Amino acid sequence: MSQVAPSAPPIDNRREQVGWYFYDWANSAFSTTVVTVFLGPYLTSVTQAAADAAGFVYPLGSAIPIRADSFFPYMVSLSVLLQVFILPLLGAFADYSNVKKQMLGICAYLGAFATMGLYFLQGDNYLLGGMLFLFANLSFGASIVFYNAFLPEIASPDRRDKVSSEGWALGYLGGGILLALNLAFFLNAEALGVSTSFAIRISMTSAGVWWAIFTIIPLLSIKRRHAVRNLPPGERMLTVGFNQLRHTLRNLPRYPQTLLFLVAYLLYNDGIQTVIALSTQFGSQELGIDTSSLVAVILMVQFIAFFGALAFGQLAQRIGTKRALIVSLFIWTGTVVYAYTPFLQTEAQFFMMAAAIALVLGGSQALSRSAFSLMIPAGREAEYFSLYEISERGTSWIGPLVFGLALQFTGSYRLGILSVAIFFIAGLALLFFVDIRRAAIEAGNEAPSHM
Repeated sequence: MSQVAPSAPPIDNRREQVGWYFYDWANSAFSTTVVTVFLGPYLTSVTQAAADAAGFVYPLGSAIPIRADSFFPYMVSLSVLLQVFILPLLGAFADYSNVKKQMLGICAYLGAFATMGLYFLQGDNYLLGGMLFLFANLSFGASIVFYNAFLPEIASPDRRDKVSSEGWALGYLGGGILLALNLAFFLNAEALGVSTSFAIRISMTSAGVWWAIFTIIPLLSIKRRHAVRNLPPGERMLTVGFNQLRHTLRNLPRYPQTLLFLVAYLLYNDGIQTVIALSTQFGSQELGIDTSSLVAVILMVQFIAFFGALAFGQLAQRIGTKRALIVSLFIWTGTVVYAYTPFLQTEAQFFMMAAAIALVLGGSQALSRSAFSLMIPAGREAEYFSLYEISERGTSWIGPLVFGLALQFTGSYRLGILSVAIFFIAGLALLFFVDIRRAAIEAGNEAPSHM
């Protein structure tokens, strides 16, 4: 295979790190306002308007009925299934070129414009909403591949947890601020003489505008770097991605601790992303919580998660990254089991459960990202982060599929949410066997002083 091209070593330039943080600030508007709050319940209501008397729609023809309530979970699943094939190819392309920053910008703006298009989602046009979300979520995932691949280049190993956690924290703050503005608009829609549907469409559109505007900051702040790998003789940029993907998968067993962590992460992050993507649908349909309350609880989560991400960054410094991750996963598992039990009945109880999740939400994801960055062989950052991103940020396809199938065949949201627990338990079990320090050494990297 090819040789690694000379590139700038990881640096701790504060200006560049802060600029990098702002892509989390920019794209979190899509995660919060669109995916977590408004789109699930709203697209479900649009799909229900298009359903027949039995509650089914037929996007693939009359032979394949889809329950209206399951359409959004299935679209989440499909968007990730496409990422399984596309993102690793984009990651290899980024490692062999010097256009990683440009690719970040292109994917970000494609996603932002698709999000703005959700303004036209109304009536019974559920297919338009599904297709726009599919394109936006695919673009979102692609942009995160390039964004995450900058982490090893802008932060030294001992600062990796801190930088990753601060990025997640700023993302929750940015997403929370826009969500607060949208909440104020939504709650006062009637007084302003606009319909609830219009307020929701404007709120989702604002997320695309926010995403587009604040993406300018990282594009101006992050330094352009040389290609981290030279293109092999006889290869072309259009084909190297496919060949590199085969090489990556074939060589993963050479890094057993990296492979073990990646499998563990794919499992427990499946659970995290399923809860993020479908929690508002659960609260709306199972507990009868209205949209304004759901927006309020997600808003609360954003600001608690801001402090939680910073706190878990500090906790990792004290007890080690792996132990801090284990603590977070025990809390995740407990909250999912609690959601299944009959003890969860009221809106106040839903708020309390959401607060517990918020404490670990950013920390579990930020520490996972920084831990994985230590396990990647030099020169293959985007390539490996593309595999990582397959299950990142509301994108894991197996979890939403299992949730959708459980709902499809039982009609029970509680059984659907309980099915997610298996992902936390399986991921936690594997994480116990991961040695992060050994993984860093196997990949040829410097291990940080705390693990």
